[in-house]
Amino acid sequence: MSKSTVTYWNPLLPENGRTWQPICGLEGMAEELTLSLDEETGEYTRLTRFHPGAATGAFGGKRHSYPEEVFIVSGRLYDEAFDLWLELGHYASRLRIPRHSATESTVIRPPIPRAFGRGGRSEATMAG
Repeated sequence: MSKSTVTYWNPLLPENGRTWQPICGLEGMAEELTLSLDEETGEYTRLTRFHPGAATGAFGGKRHSYPEEVFIVSGRLYDEAFDLWLELGHYASRLRIPRHSATESTVIRPPIPRAFGRGGRSEATMAG
């Protein structure tokens, strides 16, 4: 089996806002949208959107067992472990990394996406 497919559409448009789901434990701070999923392998492509002012530091850092890709589409997201504000255009593709967390988000323009990958899995995060 392969990943699910869909014709062109724009998940960032306001009329598609209802397709986003709250992330368990981060309700009111972050939402996610799975774009495609391979039910057999578990590989997926997902967007994650952080709301303005979201602060996840109280939850502690996160560690990934897979490579991570990050791409900021808009807004800003502070990564405490790297002591860095990620802003429009920031991109990283990094192997398994030490514990890190996005502790604060602000909005310069509506939503702030970050993209993450797991080999064949892709996840994008948006704060906004």
